Amino acid sequence: MVKIVLFAFNGDPMCFVHVLLNALDMLENDYEVKVVIEGSATKLIKEFHDNPNAPFLDLYKKVKDLKLIDAVCKACATKMGSIKEVELENLPIVGDLKGHPKMTTYIEQGYKIITF
Repeated sequence: MVKIVLFAFNGDPMCFVHVLLNALDMLENDYEVKVVIEGSATKLIKEFHDNPNAPFLDLYKKVKDLKLIDAVCKACATKMGSIKEVELENLPIVGDLKGHPKMTTYIEQGYKIITF
């Protein structure tokens, strides 16, 4: 089975939607897929939590409900002011690399990394 982890760094919703779409497509095609939300993309969690009309909210909820979000960066969510919403969304907060998720964790588990 192909194992992919998608690291979303870009906080532009038009870029982030591609992470969501690709995660769902990979899952539907029997890939093992995980999403890590980093950088300015962490601010989107606050937007999704606070705005029922946020663009791509339905896709985000589907990815979240399928438990494809494996990590949200602790340092970045704190810096972007969205850590409270990440906690309220019950998303896994990871900061094992000076506050950030480690890519090596995924590489050691056999995942290929794709960044957005």
